[in-house]
Amino acid sequence: YHLERNQVRLFRSRSDKAAGAVGEVYDGLAHPEVAAAIREEATLLAESIELVQGAGATFEAAEFLAGRQTPVFFGSALNSFGLLELLDNFVDAAPPPLPRAAIERTVAPTEARFTGFVFKIQANMDPAHRDRVAFLRICSGRFSEGMRLRHVRLGRDIQVAGALSFMAGSRELAAEAWPGDIIGLHNHGTIQIGDTFTEGEALKFTGVPHFAPEIFRRVILRDPLRNKALIKGLVQLSEEGATQVFRPLNSNQLILGAVGVLQFDVVAWRLKHEYGVEASFEPTAVVTARWLQPRDAGVLEKMKDRLQDNLALDGAEALTYLAPSRVNLELAIERWPECEFRATREH
Repeated sequence: YHLERNQVRLFRSRSDKAAGAVGEVYDGLAHPEVAAAIREEATLLAESIELVQGAGATFEAAEFLAGRQTPVFFGSALNSFGLLELLDNFVDAAPPPLPRAAIERTVAPTEARFTGFVFKIQANMDPAHRDRVAFLRICSGRFSEGMRLRHVRLGRDIQVAGALSFMAGSRELAAEAWPGDIIGLHNHGTIQIGDTFTEGEALKFTGVPHFAPEIFRRVILRDPLRNKALIKGLVQLSEEGATQVFRPLNSNQLILGAVGVLQFDVVAWRLKHEYGVEASFEPTAVVTARWLQPRDAGVLEKMKDRLQDNLALDGAEALTYLAPSRVNLELAIERWPECEFRATREH
């Protein structure tokens, strides 16, 4: 039942599961076909609709765009039932491309020159080729196949060949793309999340942070001869953003951080099947992490000397404080006022 349109879609089991191919649509609960189909459940449906309309909020586009309201849809992905309504409303409610803040200025989507930033990296999308794809969101301008772009972080101009567009599990070459579109760039280890690409302007888009993990585990490698492959796998998987790898300054241990326990099972499976590495994880004496931003080089050297048992480098070589307890972290912050202990780090 569509609350806003007062329409009922009746489910029909069919072999054609394409979106919108299942069920006929009728206006209102009083339609004879609806009454004949749901019979004794008609009263319950009417009462449920009345309850939702009375207790729920009316959809307001401004509230939705401000992030204070979320429309909810119920359906069956297995039977493609309700997907058409979801997609139609998604298109209607989604905003057009919006201005994007960079450190230097705000970029409008109507600008002619190309800008975009990488918000996701996925390793081994094609297991046969061990590829890595960087997903780039276009903020302004027009992308065309073969155009030259500046990789701002590296200060290097590149020719973009073979950019991809995606639809579900399929991929195809992206001949052109516009603001709001997402394209995939082949990544050979030089692209990181947060990287900006432009037609020459030095910009750095913001708002793509790393958050401090909440759960930490020590990495146990079954075969010591696979250590190089282990590090490669952990670093590449951490580039995707779901996990973060830390290398303590005073030991050869590897510590993996995540926001959920299941991520460790996912990493173990992917290490085994995508990198040929068998590894397990065990608890370690770390409860939280903070990225360090010392006031100057002198403070940094003092911290490295006095806090070496707690310091580590993350996958991007950023200095990190690994705290064995919340009390320990609070004491460190109190004792080192010349340094910021940050719970987030911009990519």
